[in-house]
Amino acid sequence: MVNGPPSFTESTAFQRDSGKNCKAVAFSKDGSLFAWCNGQKVNVVNITRAELLHSFDLPKTVCLEFSPKNNVLATWQAYTTAKDGTAGVPNLQLHDLRTGKCLKSFIQKKMQNWCPCWADDESICARNVNNEVHFFENNNFNTIANKLHLQKVSDFVLSPGAQPTKVAVYVPGSKGAPSFVRLYQYPNFGGPQSALANKSFFKADKVTMLWNKKATAVLVVASTEVDKSGASYYGEQTLHYVAASGESAVVQLPKSGPIYDVAWSPNSVEFCAVYGFMPAKATVFNLKCDPVFDFGTGPRNAAYYSPQGHVLVLAGFGNLRGQMEVWDVRSYRLLSKPVAADSTYFAWCPDGEHMVTATCAPRLRVGNGYKVWHCTGRVLHAHEVPGEQEVWQVCWQPFPDGVFPERAVRCPALPDFGVSVPTWNRGFNHFVICILQHEDEPPQNMKPQLGGGDKPVSKTALKNQRKHEAKKAAKQEAKADAHQGPAQVKPPQSAQQNTVPAMTTGDPELDKKIKNLKKKLKAIEQLKEQAAAGKQLEKNQVEKIQKEAALLKELEDLELGV
Repeated sequence: MVNGPPSFTESTAFQRDSGKNCKAVAFSKDGSLFAWCNGQKVNVVNITRAELLHSFDLPKTVCLEFSPKNNVLATWQAYTTAKDGTAGVPNLQLHDLRTGKCLKSFIQKKMQNWCPCWADDESICARNVNNEVHFFENNNFNTIANKLHLQKVSDFVLSPGAQPTKVAVYVPGSKGAPSFVRLYQYPNFGGPQSALANKSFFKADKVTMLWNKKATAVLVVASTEVDKSGASYYGEQTLHYVAASGESAVVQLPKSGPIYDVAWSPNSVEFCAVYGFMPAKATVFNLKCDPVFDFGTGPRNAAYYSPQGHVLVLAGFGNLRGQMEVWDVRSYRLLSKPVAADSTYFAWCPDGEHMVTATCAPRLRVGNGYKVWHCTGRVLHAHEVPGEQEVWQVCWQPFPDGVFPERAVRCPALPDFGVSVPTWNRGFNHFVICILQHEDEPPQNMKPQLGGGDKPVSKTALKNQRKHEAKKAAKQEAKADAHQGPAQVKPPQSAQQNTVPAMTTGDPELDKKIKNLKKKLKAIEQLKEQAAAGKQLEKNQVEKIQKEAALLKELEDLELGV
């Protein structure tokens, strides 16, 4: 256990356990308790008092979790049957942390969704058992207080926050009937009429349900394992919004392709979606499912809001190169663009100012370690384990909400990305290549402008707007060409039918070079307009503008040689 920024020294509150089988660790929700299994026992310590509270003889434990109020520790071991085929012993244990006694044991065969779900005040605990959701009250696991029975309940999620607790349940479709998600308020489970909201859909083999912090709405990502159109290897996904008030809608995503990630803002009134074939788009939506801000396209597949909700990280991990974009979402200003290559894990520090990225096994078994970053892009601490060792898990110590207030982020004009120049350049060059190959879309504010009304812009209006902007850019390009001499004057479009077609060299390779040069000059004109409008440009964008004279000279030489 390591102290956080700025010291990063080893903590005296926890004595290092050097066993070779430490593969499961967990903090309590308030960060005061810590549990781990070292392959011999499950130990629980009080961090603030540096005191061992309990030690349980459960050497094969692979999953640990504390209840929200630290009254119960849940442990899970892999389920095994006897050699003669008889049922195995219960492998899910719930331990009373005041007495150390086992409150209840269950058979839980699957590791997925192994842990019971508690309401934040622990008044309710729920488990999915044989297509039913069983509810227990006040940690009395000997009596089932309520049951929610629907045909083949596949998944459920309890709402966060204070009472009354709400439950979102998912039932997959069968025999031509659609799948559906329903919201209930505990304990009112008297059929479809008692549901707070209902959303049905056909394209769903599985769903992910995400409550917002205030428990007013759920986002549902519905996925099919196979895309029948053949467009995507990842199947097909749709995003649905379901409010506890009964309203529901399909979130219209302007780019086709997979939905990589969806995240609620802690303010509960906005959410961010990362979606579309690479380079992926990222957009913030409001509760009307209207776009608020579009981050354009880039190499990304994940979104992470800071605990305070004032900073958003868009990242490309896994099979991408680890590029991160750190955005101040109060002003939608890009703070930094660090690169955390080969990262398999990301988490915000509870202070909303620092982040950790890690390379962990078994996802990657080489180069294991972690880095702690400041949100301005600087690496404050890095640790890489020797080649014969592996990192299995990294996690911040949690703290209760409100301990760390929101702090304004002060970003230097040219942030120090905190990694060696060659590494940074490799990521930078790759990003530039992406821009040239895919023509990445720039960020844009999607909020209705003053006098524009509250109605969202239709797809047709957006298309017309883009056409208008393209025509405007073409006119500016023609003006720029006019300054280079009469050889470059282009006739207006209306007169083209009465004039000679655009001049070509007869050499396809040369024509291609001229076309690419004009494309680059057009992009530079757009950047100059953005700079004139007061937008702060990135370093690579400034460098592009500085190359304008050389590009114009090259274009003039090519065209004069026609």
